[in-house]
Amino acid sequence: MSDIPEGQYYTKEHEWIRVEGDEVVIGITDHAQDALTDIVYIELPDAGEMCEEMGEFAIVESVKSASPIFAPLAGEITAVNEALDDAPELMNQDPYGEGWIIRMKLDDPSAVSTLMTAADYRAELGE
Repeated sequence: MSDIPEGQYYTKEHEWIRVEGDEVVIGITDHAQDALTDIVYIELPDAGEMCEEMGEFAIVESVKSASPIFAPLAGEITAVNEALDDAPELMNQDPYGEGWIIRMKLDDPSAVSTLMTAADYRAELGE
């Protein structure tokens, strides 16, 4: 079974989003990193870039494939996890902690309520 922490939101594309003050933190779920297997590279965006809802903002490459990462909601990227440049495997080792990808300031902070809860995501995965 996948690790699916309570208190954050999820997408059908296997991204998670955690609200922290007036920003959100976004990464890929434990299910996604497990499916990708060993992550070897991530093409990161730049801070200051604007993302559209469901717009591609990064590409994760693993020994199996390359997968786009989508912004669950629209907003401006305020920070990028530069540690992933040298250690992309952090997404495998700690997807909800040190393996975060970006921080964003959302155009509409209330939009997080449209995303899946942990229970919804568990049901989506059939777990």
